[in-house]
Order: sequence, then structure tokens, then C-alpha cells
Amino acid sequence: MADVLFEKVAFIGVGLIGSSMARRMSADGLMSEIVACARSEETRTKVVDLGIASQTFEDPAAAVDGADLVVIATPIGSCGAIAQAIAPALKPGAIVTDVGSVKQAVVDAVAPYLSAENAFVPGHPIAGTEESGPEAGFPELFDGRWTILTPTDGTDAEAVEKVKVLWQRMGAMVDTMTPSHHDMVLAITSHLPHLIAYTIVGTATDLEDDLRQEVMKYSASGFRDFTRIAASDPVMWRDIFLNNRDSTLETLQRFSEDLTALQRAIRRGEGDVLEELFARTRKIRRGIIDAKQAY
Repeated sequence: MADVLFEKVAFIGVGLIGSSMARRMSADGLMSEIVACARSEETRTKVVDLGIASQTFEDPAAAVDGADLVVIATPIGSCGAIAQAIAPALKPGAIVTDVGSVKQAVVDAVAPYLSAENAFVPGHPIAGTEESGPEAGFPELFDGRWTILTPTDGTDAEAVEKVKVLWQRMGAMVDTMTPSHHDMVLAITSHLPHLIAYTIVGTATDLEDDLRQEVMKYSASGFRDFTRIAASDPVMWRDIFLNNRDSTLETLQRFSEDLTALQRAIRRGEGDVLEELFARTRKIRRGIIDAKQAY
């Protein structure tokens, strides 16, 4: 088939992102065969029943045998161990990529195990929902969304281009940047908002029983949005914060300083300060809508 980009693709991990990629690749005929690796027998059975992969494996090394593309789609904390396990089984020329929300830590964990014959093209699709598991995936997840690739100086250019084309064929817009720059950008756009959401919802859970019930009963849209974010996969987000520690802490410090200034303006009754801030932030929202990243 002329449109096939990879003959055999192996997914290590088949949660929301991995299963969505597999569904889109199958729907668009971007590969000839998909196999998958998952730790639990229940997940492996579900993956086959859903038609996401033709074969499943418990052993990552067995899954990547003969694969042209390997997608590591597991929590960030396991990427190094997976790379160590699959490296001896990779065929020469196979490309390895990932979908993690932190890039420098993943590069540091994965790259040392791969030989010069296997290019590592780190990637991060900026798309998702609060749902998880293979049943949560859907092929349109990446339509109109950004995927960021973070190749290092030594990454094979042809491999980068091939992964870029794959994401474009799956409906995504693609940009490239260094791993460290990616981690600072995402600390602001994703990691800090999740940390705030977890904190706000956590505060609500610590309220007295009667008040907590009323908070849930009368939840306005703002709190509902926070609960949606705070419902995200706890293992995945644990690993994100631990592996993007420096950028998250730097961004959190900036936020803390801005929050203190806002607290002072409220205490002093400085309405003009509040209105000026709210006007600036409103423009950011309009910019995101104009960029078609929200509706």
C-alpha cells in the first residue's frame, strides 16, 4: 500500500494516547500491522477485543521484535526500564518514539540504552481527556492539535521527518523544540494548571461534610472545570511532576508571587489593578480561540 508509513508498529502501553494513535493509524492505513504490550492480562484481552492490535504481549522485548516503529506510551517513570528491556530486541533501523508530557527526563532515561542503529524521536501530543485506558481512545483525538517533537542534536533527520509526517497524517500540527524548552513551556501551559486543579479540589475534599456536599451540589463552571482536570490519571501526573521538577518549581514560584500581588490588591481594594489584570487575561483566552485550540 502506497500510504503505509510503517510495516509493523509496536505500542508499549495502550492507554488513551496509545490506543488513539493505533485507532487513527488503522483507520487511515498508515501501517500494515499493530501489536501492543501491556502488563495486565485484562488490558491485553481488551486491546484485542477492541480491535486495537492484532497481537498483544506481556514482555516488551517480544512486542518490538521486527517492529519498524516503537511507541512508548506509558507513564514517564517507566520509560527508562522499558528502553533497557527493548533495546536488545530492536531491529536495525527501527525508530523509537514516545508520547510523554516531559521530555528532558525521558531523553535522559531512554537515549543511553539505544544503539546508533535506532533513532529516538521524543514526542508529545498536546491532546487528551481525563479518561484513561484502551477503551478511552478515539481516532479524532489529535485533529487540529499540536504535537511537539524534541529531537536532540544527534537524532537522525530522516527519522524525525518520518515521525513528523506520521503525526501530520494523524491530523496533528507539528512543531519542534529542544527538550528543556518544551519542559518550561509545558510547565506553564499544562503542569501548573493541573497542580492548581489538584490543590483546589483537594481543598474542597478537606471541608466539613455539610459544606463539602454543598460545594459539589452547587458547583459552578469554574469548579467543574477544575474537577475535570483533577480527574486525570494520578500515576501519570505523579511522574510528570517528579520528572519536570525544576521547571514546575520555577513556574510555581512565579505564580506564588503573582498570587501574593493579587491578594494584596484585593485587601487594599485596588479595583483598577484587578480590572487591568482581568482584561489582559481575557485577551489570552481570545488568542487561544483564534488559534483554534479552544471553542
